[in-house]
Amino acid sequence: MRLLKIVPDNTNLPFVSLRKWAFGLTLLLSLAAVGLVFARGLNLGVDFVGGLMIEEKFASPPSLDKLRSTIDRLELGEARLQTVGNDNTISIKLPPPQSSDEGAANRIVQQVQLAITRDFPDARFSRQDSVSGKVSGELIWKGILAVVLAVVGIGLFAIFRFEWQFGVSTVVAIVHDVLMTLGFFALTRFEFDLNIVAAVLTIIGYSINDKIVIDDRIRENMRRYRKMDMSGIVDLSVNETLPRTVMTSVTILLALFALLIFGGPVLRGFTAAMILGIFVGTYSSIYVSSSLLITLGLRPDPSLAEPVVPANAPKPR
Repeated sequence: MRLLKIVPDNTNLPFVSLRKWAFGLTLLLSLAAVGLVFARGLNLGVDFVGGLMIEEKFASPPSLDKLRSTIDRLELGEARLQTVGNDNTISIKLPPPQSSDEGAANRIVQQVQLAITRDFPDARFSRQDSVSGKVSGELIWKGILAVVLAVVGIGLFAIFRFEWQFGVSTVVAIVHDVLMTLGFFALTRFEFDLNIVAAVLTIIGYSINDKIVIDDRIRENMRRYRKMDMSGIVDLSVNETLPRTVMTSVTILLALFALLIFGGPVLRGFTAAMILGIFVGTYSSIYVSSSLLITLGLRPDPSLAEPVVPANAPKPR
């Protein structure tokens, strides 16, 4: 039985020759992502802004204006409405209750449900979340801290494991992946909550796993082919690890697409972020971080070359 090979043997693609185009595309996409985040902002979930989130399912969804007028009559504060999933579910976000009473949130939820059921008999309650303003502020800080510490820690690991050029290229690639994810959520308006922070950290982990494999092969080839120029070494290393990279990405994508289709609206944002992260992480590992090593001046060091033993040399006793 023949093994499945997505990438043929002896593949020799000229990745380094496209590095200037890749750097330009990366810079353009990164600036666009930052612009989207500042211009449109993120659709922060209740985890980060605090308040109440109620989801209602409708057999025939009403217009958001009609539903908003029903909720506004309760005078509970400014309501933010958004369709979720297949448009039959509407998410309702309300400010946190002014009372510190533990039952205040439940009373508000009951008020909203009664008002919606009275005006829209086909409405069915789906779920609710409640987070105080103090807790949401702590979650924002801890989420940012988790991402920053992950990036810094991975960069330091690459510096001590390899050389400083590897650490810089690793951080650049990870920052690119994070910016792409934030820009995607600013563009699509998917809800950005703690699940997405977990997705971002998972994307960072996948990207660094792929990156370390390529970097390790580059370091091996730098010792083995000390007279080869750096462009040739990077191309050789990326092509040698390409079958593993592609097979790993395809396998993960199969699971993620199944989760996207059957996982329901609750996991849709998380799964979409992961799918984007696989594509972006693979791209940054191959085209951004590896080629950036050349720009940073990394060169083979003859003193680190592995000794070449003649074929007829006597074996050591």
